[in-house]
Amino acid sequence: MLKVGITGGIGSGKTTVCQIFATLGIPIYYADTRAKELMISDSDVIHQIKELFGASAYDENGLLNRKHIAKKAFTNKDLLQQLNAIVHPAVFQDTLVWYQTHHEKPYSLYEAAIMFESGSYKLLDKVITVFAPIEDRIERTMKRDNITRKEVLERIDKQLSEEEKIKRADFVIYNDHSQPLIEQVLTIHQQLLLLSK
Repeated sequence: MLKVGITGGIGSGKTTVCQIFATLGIPIYYADTRAKELMISDSDVIHQIKELFGASAYDENGLLNRKHIAKKAFTNKDLLQQLNAIVHPAVFQDTLVWYQTHHEKPYSLYEAAIMFESGSYKLLDKVITVFAPIEDRIERTMKRDNITRKEVLERIDKQLSEEEKIKRADFVIYNDHSQPLIEQVLTIHQQLLLLSK
């Protein structure tokens, strides 16, 4: 099975693109979503996060105190790196199990915002980058996450530039209203099916 990554900056429209691939029967591993699940279900991960951020990293119901963690991690590069050093290996192990359950498919998608930054792209055969103009990304993320423009820009600042992501990608999907997303996905889908043979 061909292992394909799909990435793009915050608010670029990765999820929308993934939904189109899903309608084609392609399995998708959402690394960021899965990371959040592991942060509340994996006892080893929970223990390490509490060590790093204190007991207030979780509420009384055992749920992650996202505001508390985001506030600290997105303003302190060292803390963010330490958090990633806890979560990324757990996600990697989880991915290996997931790939086994979908091995009969021609290819699968591994969706992650910080694929190049985390080094996870090295484990993939091909990478797709979803590009969207900065103002569209800011607007989408503000609406979706109910955060300020400043907070969105802080998060964007922690990610690799769009130019760099495009340069490193094998395929680029332009979510800038210049061409329909479905057509772009179908073109890449056909190419990936050929590559997987």
